[in-house]
This record gives sequence, structure tokens and C-alpha cells, in this order.
Amino acid sequence: MKVLQTEILIVGGGIGGCAAALAACEDGRRVILTEESDWIGGQLTSQMTPPDEHGWIEEFGCTRSYRKFRNAVREFYRDNYPLTEAARNNPLLNPGDGWVSPICAEPKVYLSVLRAMLAPFVESGSLTILTEHFPVKAETETDEVRRVTLLNLKNGAEITISADFFLDATELGELLPLTNTEFVTGAESKSETGEPSAKDKSEPHNSQAFSVCFAMSFHAGENHTIDEPPNYEFWRGFVPDLTPQWSGKILSLDAINPRTLEKISYNFAPQTEENKAFAGLWTYRRILHAENFTAGAFDSDVTLVNYPQIDYLLDDLSNAAGYDEKQEIIAEAKNQSLSFLYWLQTEKGFAGLKLRGDVSGTADGLAKMPYVRESRRIKAEFTILEQQVSAACRAGEKFAEKFDDSVGVGFYRIDLHPSVGGDNYVDVEALPFQIPLGALVPQAVENLLAACKNIGTTHITNGCYRLHPVEWNIGEAAGNLAAFCLRKNLTPREIRSDKELLREFQNELVAKGFELDWREDLILENGDPHRFAM
Repeated sequence: MKVLQTEILIVGGGIGGCAAALAACEDGRRVILTEESDWIGGQLTSQMTPPDEHGWIEEFGCTRSYRKFRNAVREFYRDNYPLTEAARNNPLLNPGDGWVSPICAEPKVYLSVLRAMLAPFVESGSLTILTEHFPVKAETETDEVRRVTLLNLKNGAEITISADFFLDATELGELLPLTNTEFVTGAESKSETGEPSAKDKSEPHNSQAFSVCFAMSFHAGENHTIDEPPNYEFWRGFVPDLTPQWSGKILSLDAINPRTLEKISYNFAPQTEENKAFAGLWTYRRILHAENFTAGAFDSDVTLVNYPQIDYLLDDLSNAAGYDEKQEIIAEAKNQSLSFLYWLQTEKGFAGLKLRGDVSGTADGLAKMPYVRESRRIKAEFTILEQQVSAACRAGEKFAEKFDDSVGVGFYRIDLHPSVGGDNYVDVEALPFQIPLGALVPQAVENLLAACKNIGTTHITNGCYRLHPVEWNIGEAAGNLAAFCLRKNLTPREIRSDKELLREFQNELVAKGFELDWREDLILENGDPHRFAM
């Protein structure tokens, strides 16, 4: 068995993992980054979800390196694509003009930019990236992790890596059970957390639905109908068993408003929807808008499907027993996604919808990896609760509760999709919040850090801490924290518990472009905490 040694092992090459690797390498550390897929980038690339961001992302509310990443995406299009003059000269170029984000772009572009950002460290030898590797074993001693063994998914060989620090940046917290790090899954009870939106009883298997996304274009007058997917008749008749009740069959353009839980009908008009927010599903996550490019460059827009119709409600990935069982669950979710496309093509008359495997980089046309909304979560030194971030719980306040150990900021609604346990949407207004360092640190294990959506949140607060810029901030903070601890020969717990060391670490973060608090001069407009005037 091959054995490698490094200072920091980051398992999981998604957004948090990439940001952690970038931070640790910039600090001069030796790093190995592993990833289950053959693409790094997670939500942005292999999961095919353009970034969910707050409305001030261009100005503030993220780290300098995340803003650098976003700017580099725009420059990639300017350098490599035949943009119109108007698009090229637009400082806020949104290649897809999708209204979910001001920077909707193709997964391969996000991938190219991330690889370019990490390339100098790969070339220097300080960073090794191992794709298509999945963790299967770990060795621990007392309260420390010593080694992690990963399976090479290409050839079945195993590789063992020893390190001083281990960062779990996997989408499902895969290192936690292997390293005996205490964790939580699913929904906590109200008696455990005191949260207004919590369940009366804990439900460890009740996690949010995941989705297998896909990209498609539209070609009027052409027929790109796929073969009937396996189990299509099941999905054609499937009615989600949710409380409050769903609107009807899942293969439908009728659904539920997440905020009001009232029945709504989605507009879906390929190529003809207005180019504005809430125009319809086609423009929602559009990742390439043909009008941004010179005439004839593209014969269609490309849009990304991450709609309620592909939320998989029949099983929970975070409780799957190993890699093979996880793949079985994902395979059925893929059938659901293909069934929705087939339904649009055959029963709604959109035969011109074309599945774009060239965009996803896959033979089946679907995303390489499932879009995971909820992970195993560490039992942390500090757990973030709904009452600390909810606008209703903090009536009259402009911001969420302040944390002395802040390592970043974020902002998004508490947005929980329907769950495998039968809950419909949970949608709670949140306030601009901070990321406490204590949420990254397990209660017992000394040299492992959570580096993505597996931090110390609850089922409820995960709903606003799981988004792209927040995950980047979490990963970047974890990478910096591991590097700082190595320099000081101290543990994360020791850094957090010592006020002088904590301030020294936070000052380093600020010097590196972190924002640890929201601007006090923000002014509420009309009492709506989602709209501020500067």
C-alpha cells in the first residue's frame, strides 16, 4: 500500500476544500487535496449549481480570494469567448444572465479558474491534488487522527496519507464516522436546541433532499427526446408525501411557494422568457445567454436544471452505509432527473430540449455528483442556533448575534428544501451573520477541522450556512487556522480559548482579505432585512 506524508490533508475538493488548499499553500504549508470526483469545485462544477449569493456580493460580504475568483471567471469569458461589445465592457458581466446569481457561468469555466488559482502551488510541489479518491479508513490515537486511507476509484488501489492536520471538506462529512469525530445528522429536537422551527422529536434520518442536476439547451423544430428512463412510470405518478401537502405530482410545473406554502405554477418558456428576475424557470439558473455572444456563436441558451421537480425524497445520503449504497441511491435520483426531462419533452411538447453532456462532462448528460444540501455535522465547540440568526427571533435587530471568534460573514435566508422525513419547505428570514471559529472545531478531536457545510450548525441553521460564498469562507478560514496552528505548535482549541492568540489569528485573516463583521452603516429599507441602503 502506498503511504504519503504531508502537513495538511484536505479530504474533499469542493468549494471549501479548494479555498482551504489555497489558503494553506499561500501560508507555505505542504498540502494534499483529495476529491471523489474527477473535477474539483463541488457545487460550482461537478454538482452544477451556480453560486447562491446575497445582493451585496460585488461590494462586500465575502473574502478577497472569493472576489478574486469571481472576477477571474469574468476575465476568462473576456479572454476566451466571442462576447458582444456590450457584454465585454460590462464590469458586472453575468455570462448566463441567470437571476439566481450575478455570475452564472458554465461549470467548465469555474473549473478552469479554480485550477488556475491552484496551479502555482501544484507546479511548486507544495500542493498535490488526487482526484477520484474516496476515504475508506482512518487511524486515530487518543484524541488525534494519524492517517486516512483512500480508495482510488479508477483502479481500486488504496493509498494511506499521514498528516499533522486533517480537514473534512467532503460534501457529506465522510471523515467524521471514520475518525470517531462525534457528529449529528438530520433534524434535532426542540428540546435539544430550543429552536422555534425544530422538530418535537429528533429525526436523525430526516435530511433535506439532494438533487442530480443537468444542463439543457433548446432547439425549436428539432427532436432531442431521450430514451424513456428506467422507472419513468413511477416518477410520472409520484406524489411527494409531505406536510404541509405538496401541490400534486412531482413531474409538474405546479409546486409550492417555499415562503407561503401556497400552490404556485412555474413559467417555463425556453428562449422566450424576459431577461429579468423571476421571469421563469428557463432564466432562473441560465448559465449561458446566447445574446451575450456574437451572432452565430451559440444557437441556444444553456440553462441549468435545479428545480423542485428533481429533489430526491426517498432516501438520505448522509446515512448511507458506504460508497456502494450511496451510488445506488444516486442512481435512482438520476432516474428522477431524467424522468423530468423526458416528461418535459414528451408531455409538455418541448422535444427540442437537448441534454448537454458536453457541459456536464458526462456520458449520461447529468452532473458528475449530486448537489448535496445537508451533510453530517460535527458536534462542535459552538453550535449556531436559529434564535441567533433568525430575524423573527431578533426582532428589531439589524444583524444576527455577534460572535467574538468570528472568522467571516455570510447572508442568506434559512432555506430548507423538502426532506426525506416528509417535511415541506422551511423558509425563515435570516439576518446578516458571522461564522464563529468554534463551529469549525470538534468537541474532542484535536487535529481535525470542518471545512464546508459540515460545521456546527443545526438542521435549521444549515439552511443559511450551506451556500457557496459561505462555504468558501469556511474552507479558507479552516486552511488558515490549520496553518496558524502549525506555526504556533498549538491546537485550534487553544487558539480559540486564548484571547490574545485569537485576536492575532483574526488580525491575520483581516490582513488576508477576510471580513469578520458586517458594516454598521447599513440601513434597513422598509424594515426588510434583505434590502439595505448604503
